[in-house]
Amino acid sequence: MTPAPLRLGTRGSQLALYQANTVARLIAEAGGPPCELVIIKTSGDRLQERPLSEVGGKRLFVKEIEDALLRNEVDLAVHSSKDMPALLPDGLEIAGVLAREDPRDAVVLPVSNAAGTHSLEELAARLGEAPSIGTASVRRVALLTRLFPHARFAPMRGNLDTRLRKLDEGEHDALVLAAAGLRRLGFTSRISFTLPLSACIPAPGQGIIAIEIRTGDERVRAAVAAISDQVAAQALEVERGVVDALGGGCQTPIGALATPVRDDQFELVAAVIALDGSRLLKTVVHGARSDARGLGVRAAQDLLAQGAGEILEDARRVQAQNDHKTQ
Repeated sequence: MTPAPLRLGTRGSQLALYQANTVARLIAEAGGPPCELVIIKTSGDRLQERPLSEVGGKRLFVKEIEDALLRNEVDLAVHSSKDMPALLPDGLEIAGVLAREDPRDAVVLPVSNAAGTHSLEELAARLGEAPSIGTASVRRVALLTRLFPHARFAPMRGNLDTRLRKLDEGEHDALVLAAAGLRRLGFTSRISFTLPLSACIPAPGQGIIAIEIRTGDERVRAAVAAISDQVAAQALEVERGVVDALGGGCQTPIGALATPVRDDQFELVAAVIALDGSRLLKTVVHGARSDARGLGVRAAQDLLAQGAGEILEDARRVQAQNDHKTQ
């Protein structure tokens, strides 16, 4: 007897559909139930022309899907984990994740200027004195301002094909995107330069596909557990622990990356950056993978001792002002 299919909630973007189809395929290959994709249009999809920092942040990419989970309209949801809030709604949990793709940020140059770049100095020379850089991330803007102090930043959202076309038509001098999305969608050749971790610390969870379910749904939990990657799951717990302990959200200037350095250890690099790039607070901590949450909390405590609370409060104040403008 064929098992009842699982209803898999997802956005309809190129990357979201890739992620959802990958999860569905892996569940089937592991002997689990078939999945039926349910496309859900989120607030983030409807507000394409507005910067994320002005319309509530990346939470807008998951809210409607989480609502559908809570209403039992879908059985599981697939997200880019960096889009998820630090605190999930009551009744929902992350049941598993896929193996991590490249977590770094990537610079994409127009095809007319797309030869490989080998250093930040070379990249700066090719971009010129005051380049226009397309990115919708406050974290990237804050970090890139430190590298390119005269750059102009503008939000560029929409499907990857659309962003690349606008770049090649001259709308911007460069885009900065997650390397993971470019690689997953077959655009690895468009990566002109991968930003080193010393210069651009990734968003917490960047490169990790997360699978969210209703707490207590053991049938779905078992299907997801069969395909989950333990190291990536622990790394995500570490990085989300940093955000949670700092009281941050998706649109706050926080970077965090947990890298396995031995069979049972993580090296965690975490940072908080002033929105204008004027201050960068950074910490590096090591700890057991089995103490994932504790490792994230230790990093957050170190950042708070350095003064991260003031930077984050400034960021929240700006976010509140933006929210007020949109009401």
